[in-house]
Amino acid sequence: MHKVLVYPADYDHCRSAIDRAFEVFPLDVARKTVLVNPNALRPGAAEEGVVTHPAVVRALVEKLESLGAGQIVVGDNPGLPGYGANEDTFRSSGLMAAAKDYYRNIGSDAVPVDFNPEFIDRISVSRAVMEAEVMISVPKFKTHGLTIISGALKNSYGIIPGALKARMHALAGNARRFSEMLIDVFQIRIPDLFIVDAVVGMEGNGPVSTDLRDIGQILVSDNAVALDAVIARMMGLEPGMVSTIDFARQRGLGDYHEAAIEIIGRFAPVPDFKLPPTIDLAPDRPIGQGTGIAGKLKVKPAADRDLCTGCETCIDQCPVSALAMVDDLPQVDAEKCIACFCCQEVCPEKAIRLS
Repeated sequence: MHKVLVYPADYDHCRSAIDRAFEVFPLDVARKTVLVNPNALRPGAAEEGVVTHPAVVRALVEKLESLGAGQIVVGDNPGLPGYGANEDTFRSSGLMAAAKDYYRNIGSDAVPVDFNPEFIDRISVSRAVMEAEVMISVPKFKTHGLTIISGALKNSYGIIPGALKARMHALAGNARRFSEMLIDVFQIRIPDLFIVDAVVGMEGNGPVSTDLRDIGQILVSDNAVALDAVIARMMGLEPGMVSTIDFARQRGLGDYHEAAIEIIGRFAPVPDFKLPPTIDLAPDRPIGQGTGIAGKLKVKPAADRDLCTGCETCIDQCPVSALAMVDDLPQVDAEKCIACFCCQEVCPEKAIRLS
């Protein structure tokens, strides 16, 4: 039976949750290389709720120090490519300070790894991921327009350097195939422990929504499927509706059924939790193949004129060049759009909405 710890916490008192996590899920980290992988999607303040809060990362780093970890590495690959994006994300969010002297730009050194040839024969993965003796994933409790939730399984997309991520979206072509590809990535190096920042969660148009919810929990497990199942149920979802969870279960990576999960602590759904508008496409999300997907959807990305500054980040990062400036506002070409919603993720002003 899988175990999932649900522990009350706030950002001023995270350490007790981390201590309890290691009591329930003991890890031998003494004299070992430990990689801490938070969700560091893009630059922005911690209060925006887009990244794993630095207080959680600092508490974990200090716990690892107390346990005698040999070498600690804190790193992730943000959605934006380039060395500067990594540095900017960690610095602006406070994650660099929280990591103390252990931050590393893990995107600057990658190794080739065999991959699912249905997508691509080989991909690059950060060397720090492949060399870590212990890996701890520290996701954020968020919704996600493409995968419905962003949790333990999705966080492993951070092992891939940023420039490759956009290409992988294009190779997948649709939401269901992307979810399948995510599990391929997850299986390259399955983390040993998952600690989810659910102190403040994100609902609605995640993973960069302005709608935040006070949840007051730290969630912990050594099994990503069970943990994401708990996240889904907290959001009011049946786990089988989430393709990443279902694909992972089919591959024998865990079980999402309630009878297979022991909750340690108090489980409670978040009342009136707002799901992303793409939830209407679950569970199979039959949104077609190849190009023209957005034209078949009820949900499309659109720029808010009041928030958009015309920086063109969304245009630069679109993996299929489906965006262009029209009357000083990014407009989507429905015949090119693959509904990956990368434009929404990378927008620094949160001006791209799914509607």
